[in-house]
Amino acid sequence: MRVLRTATAAFVGFWAGVMAAAAIVKRIVRSRGDAESDEVALVAIFDGIGFGSRATSFRGGSMFAWYGGISIDLSNATLSPEGAHLDLHAVNGGIDITVPEGWRVDSRLNAIVGGFDTPSDSPDDGPTLTLDGFALFGGVSVRSKPVG
Repeated sequence: MRVLRTATAAFVGFWAGVMAAAAIVKRIVRSRGDAESDEVALVAIFDGIGFGSRATSFRGGSMFAWYGGISIDLSNATLSPEGAHLDLHAVNGGIDITVPEGWRVDSRLNAIVGGFDTPSDSPDDGPTLTLDGFALFGGVSVRSKPVG
């Protein structure tokens, strides 16, 4: 019984420490960018972000969800001629991205006790959105939306 109590206390202590660290990081790290920005840095810790982009030359950026969620709609954005690159990190959180139907999505995501879902029917000749990063106890979802 003593071993069980010790293990339980260690488990609870570990997660309390992780959550305290997340609360501290939330005060330090802030999101950057707005609907017109060509590059964004979105951070969601213990909260959620809903974001719609109207960028005329979207180049990408980064997204970090820790005990939070990010939902970004890129259906009104135009990709840079060179394409765009997003670094995505979801830790006990989720990231949901909506892209226009003609975009090609190149996923280099890794999942560790998490998951990701990207369109498998991307066109070969469309503008390319490249995704790098990982989902740890979290998830990343990319879906395409018909233009119009």
